[in-house]
Amino acid sequence: MAYRKTYVDVTARIDADGSITPLEVFWRDGRRFEIDRVHEAIRRTSTRVGGTGIRYLVSMNGREKYLFFENPRWFVEEIVSDNRNR
Repeated sequence: MAYRKTYVDVTARIDADGSITPLEVFWRDGRRFEIDRVHEAIRRTSTRVGGTGIRYLVSMNGREKYLFFENPRWFVEEIVSDNRNR
């Protein structure tokens, strides 16, 4: 399975102590995905697409996904189709 780094728009809450909580993700085609829950937020590197920042494990529509904050931008590891098998 192949992946690519895809930058996305994110609505987030920034608390008085500086902690950032993502609330929703906007896909490039305009779809909006509300984040139901943030399970963890830790500094990590994306081993699939590169880049280092805060990796959020979030639930959207009942599915867990990684969302990265690579200050000042947000990205996801988008799955891309592998056309070699077709």
